[in-house]
Amino acid sequence: MGQISTPNKKNLIIVSGRAHPQLAEDVATQLGSDVLSSENRTFANGEIYARYGESVRGCDAFVIQAHSYPINEWLMEQLIMVDALKRASAKRITVVAPFYPYARQDKKGRGREPISARLVADLFKAAGADRIMSVDLHAAQIQGFFDGPVDHLFAMPVLLEHFREKLNIDELTIVSPDMGRVRVADIWSDKLGAPLAIIHKRRDPRVPNQVSVHEIVGDVEGRVCLLVDDLIDTGRTIQKAAEALKNAGAKGVVVAATHAVFSDPATEVLQSEAIDEVVVTDTLPLPDSKKWDRLTILPIAPLLARAIREVFDDGSVTSMFDGQA
Repeated sequence: MGQISTPNKKNLIIVSGRAHPQLAEDVATQLGSDVLSSENRTFANGEIYARYGESVRGCDAFVIQAHSYPINEWLMEQLIMVDALKRASAKRITVVAPFYPYARQDKKGRGREPISARLVADLFKAAGADRIMSVDLHAAQIQGFFDGPVDHLFAMPVLLEHFREKLNIDELTIVSPDMGRVRVADIWSDKLGAPLAIIHKRRDPRVPNQVSVHEIVGDVEGRVCLLVDDLIDTGRTIQKAAEALKNAGAKGVVVAATHAVFSDPATEVLQSEAIDEVVVTDTLPLPDSKKWDRLTILPIAPLLARAIREVFDDGSVTSMFDGQA
């Protein structure tokens, strides 16, 4: 009886939603590949349609989408693209969401609230995703919301390389803008060999309805302070932290964040005199109207491309981060 055999070869394909096509193009270029052509459109009533231009049967597919405004539309588009891949017999589907949507709704702070980050993970699974890849999750426990592998990447190596070249480490102090980001700031402190300071926000009992007083734990006088956070939304928290540092005698304040959400009025707020420079990555698209001369945007595509290559080759994503991933 004759046997039927097929060449055991895998095909990697990159597909992109419409939120940030340049990011997908940059990732594909890093991989020496192209973005697979797809027909994506929105009908008059708001419904989204997606179809791929060629066969994806048996492929290892990576669906790249940025979750910027309008976030719900781009989330739905990514879900529909995953569904189309599943129904076209893709072998494995990886959702690449550098900025994980609804990541800040990761727990119930009060009764009768949703845990929307878990809902998003369930939606990806229901659509047909086998794996999720994201950068600097707002909360690490989101990895446990998805029933499958989650590649949690860190932008820190990209940002660290920039600051090692640009800043004098001897006069640098790493600053956590609040108690929730202390662990991340502590890792930065170890990596750069710089001291750590923490901004503790509390209400002033003597002033009713006053938002907070900023108390600084650590020495910042005469130092260049590097404020580190995972994302910047409206920028108000960072601005107030920078002002508190300058008032405490800091020589300079530089802000580092992975995700430039930049909801209005962030662009104006971040141009505060208290902030000398803002450094972000391009996980989210930024129009020219939201850029200014003291904003530096670093490319995240090399990091994503390397992680995609490791996943495709059944390699180790953890090894990219000295075993810390």
